[in-house]
Amino acid sequence: MKQALLTMTLAAAAVSATFVTLPAMAADTVVMLPIAGALAANDAQSKLGDNVKFYFGDQPTPKVLSKITSDKTSQKTNGFGKAAEKSCNWVFLSAMLSLKKKAEEVGANAVINIVSNYNNKEMSSATEFECHDGAIMSGVALKGDFVKVAN
Repeated sequence: MKQALLTMTLAAAAVSATFVTLPAMAADTVVMLPIAGALAANDAQSKLGDNVKFYFGDQPTPKVLSKITSDKTSQKTNGFGKAAEKSCNWVFLSAMLSLKKKAEEVGANAVINIVSNYNNKEMSSATEFECHDGAIMSGVALKGDFVKVAN
C-alpha cells in the first residue's frame, strides 16, 4: 500500500513538473495606434462623456487652475482571435474610463499630459497611444495629471 501511494505521488509530481516546465508561447508586439481612431470606436465618446476633458502628450490645454494629483492605469483585455486594432482600441477605452473615474473621484475636470506608460516606460504623443498585443492579451497603460482647468 505504501509503495502504491509513493508511486502515485511520484507520478503526480512528474505530471505537475511537465506542465510547469512547458515553454511560454506568447507574442508581445508593440502597436502604435491613432488616439482619434480609438475614440471613434466602441462608442467611446459617449461612454467618456464630456464632464472630464483629456489632453494627450503636449497638446495645449486651457489654463490650469490647480493640479490635484498624478496617477496611472494599466488595463488588459482578451485579445485571443481578435485583430490587434480591435482589442487595442477596446483596452484603450478601458484605460480612459479608468482615468475618467479617478478624475471624478478627486474632483478634477481634466486629465492632462497623458502618456503611454507600459512597463513604466513613457511614450508621449498627442496623436498615438502604445498598445502591447499578445497571443492572448492586449494591454494599454496610461499616466496623466489630474487638474482643474478654466472652462
